[in-house]
Amino acid sequence: MFNLIIFGAPGSGKGTQSAKIATKYHFTHISTGDIFRKEIKNQTPLGKRVKEVIDSGHLVSDELLIEIIEKAMDDDDNSHGFIFDGFPRTLRQARDMDVMMHRHKECVSLVLALDVDRQEIIARLLNRAKEQGRVDDTEEVICKRLEVYQNQTSPLIDYYKNQGKFISINGVGTLEGIFAEICRVVDPYLAVN
Repeated sequence: MFNLIIFGAPGSGKGTQSAKIATKYHFTHISTGDIFRKEIKNQTPLGKRVKEVIDSGHLVSDELLIEIIEKAMDDDDNSHGFIFDGFPRTLRQARDMDVMMHRHKECVSLVLALDVDRQEIIARLLNRAKEQGRVDDTEEVICKRLEVYQNQTSPLIDYYKNQGKFISINGVGTLEGIFAEICRVVDPYLAVN
């Protein structure tokens, strides 16, 4: 089974590209945000736990995140592979994910990072905020989110580079052009697996 992690800064296009990858390769797209919303909406025991944590103003624990990811994988055992969108976000989550994958006799196959420069990200997010009427997404808030992202993910880059699994993709260009580059990178890995 092929397990692909895609990450990038907010506004890098990872959600859009993840959906395209999932469709082309028949992978299951796992987005923790989407899972949270679904579980909460369906009022599952897991959804109730997540809602309680979020409503209290806390972040969902790494342990609960891994439990959610593992459940999503178990729920879809007919998939050709999984694409993890925006997870893991920290070194601890990456290590916990490796342990969880090992329990299932799986591993992370490849990590793609959509590389978009800071000014482009800010422009994209300001435009998205304007289009969606999100007045809280000011340049100051966006810069803070980018700083948090950078601080959290820098160790992940080295972690996956040391495993020989990390590839950076230029995330600037047309959706189709970026997707073609992703496919050019992913296809040889799938031929081997």
